[in-house]
Parts: sequence; C-alpha cells; structure tokens
Amino acid sequence: MIIPSLDFYQGKIVRLYQGNYGLKKIYEKDYYTYIQNCIQNKIKNFHIVDLDGVQNSYNKQNFLLKKILKIKNINFQVGGGIRKKQDIEKLFSLGAKKVVIGSAIFEKKNEVKKWIKEYGIDSIILALDVVVKNNFIEVKISGWKKNTGKDIHDVLYDFCLTGVRHVLCTDITKDGTLNGPNISLYKNLVKKYPFINFQSSGGISSLQDIQDLKRIGIKDIIIGKALLENKFTITEAVKCWQKELFPA
Repeated sequence: MIIPSLDFYQGKIVRLYQGNYGLKKIYEKDYYTYIQNCIQNKIKNFHIVDLDGVQNSYNKQNFLLKKILKIKNINFQVGGGIRKKQDIEKLFSLGAKKVVIGSAIFEKKNEVKKWIKEYGIDSIILALDVVVKNNFIEVKISGWKKNTGKDIHDVLYDFCLTGVRHVLCTDITKDGTLNGPNISLYKNLVKKYPFINFQSSGGISSLQDIQDLKRIGIKDIIIGKALLENKFTITEAVKCWQKELFPA
C-alpha cells in the first residue's frame, strides 16, 4: 500500500538530503490538513519520523507526536530514537500502531528480539538503512552516521527466527534525491525473503516508480518528498497502486 511520510525537526516538516541535517528543506505545510487529505483518499497508514529523536533519543518531540497521534481513522507508524522499552510504551500510549526500530537492532539486539515477541510481529518494524557497495549492502545506524560493518542479509537471517514480518529498507544514497528507488535492491530482498513485508523508502519521484516497485513484490511504499513537492498527488498515487493490484 501507499504510506505517506512526514519528517519533523524542531516542530517543522522537513526533508533531508541523504540524511544530511545540513541539507534540510523546510515545508510550510499544515500537518493536520495534509494527513486529513490522505484519509480522504483512503490512506490507511502513515509514517512519522521524529528527527530530533534521531539526533538525541532523550530529546523527542513528544509534544508534537501527542497531537498527531490523536488524529482518527488512520494508523501511524513512528520512528526516531527508539532505544528502550519505555520509548515503545510511550508511543503506544500516545496512539501509535507500530514503532520503527533502527539503531537498537545493533545496540540492543536481544532486547529487540524480546520486543518483537512481546508486542507482536505486526507492532514492530525493523528499519535497515543501507549503502550498497558492489555485493555488500552495509547497514548504517545513528542517523546514518555510523557504520555497522554488517551486511543486510546477516541481520535479516538473524532476525528471521523471531518471525519478524515488517522491514523498512532505505537506500541512503537515494533518500531525498527524487532520483528513483533502488529497484534491484528491493527485487533481491523480496526474492530472498518472501515471508517479510518490505517497505521501500527513498528516491520515489514518479508514478512509474510506484508501478515498478509493485511489480517486483514490494508490499508498502513510503513516499515523502515526491508528495510534498507535488510530483504527483496522493489521489494519483493511490489510483496507480490500485491499478497495479487490479490491472485491466
């Protein structure tokens, strides 16, 4: 499905370029109106990123998240600085339906595995942000500043035994560029792990990108900048997705 996304930094809607805070663009949009428009277009899920939390897990925008997560008739998945169980409990108490966990996968691997079991495979999304170098797909953490030295396949193999169902994979070199998604990356992942629901993120710029991702088996497409910059409308994105689901 189509999952619109908004990133927030110091209370404002922004987009970074390849994760660089020094290359952020501010969008003067009202988040409530934006999300309501998505609801009117039958969007069921929405992705929220707390960039303050990404920078500092003790400096989350809970005041803003509390307002956003009160919006009815849509399910929110939220990421940004989730490092401990209390972070998860807080987001669920505010109304989040899913939490997105990234750096903690490496910093607290065994705890993350326990969280998947405790909260359920439909409540936890693993976020794997990668840089592709030849045949090595390295996962980065801490706002994409820290190398893990781990290939994405090593991580997925390790977590498969937990029954993990949802994985958000971002090609860092594509994020915020509007240069199109890494089709070959997602095609490879879908083929190797057919039991995982992959969410693609990064580079979406056209309706053709949506069609291409749908055709290789991607279940969810996160779209941020393309919608903010009116490359296409949410109405067009939903119709494109449905057309791929039910071709003439």
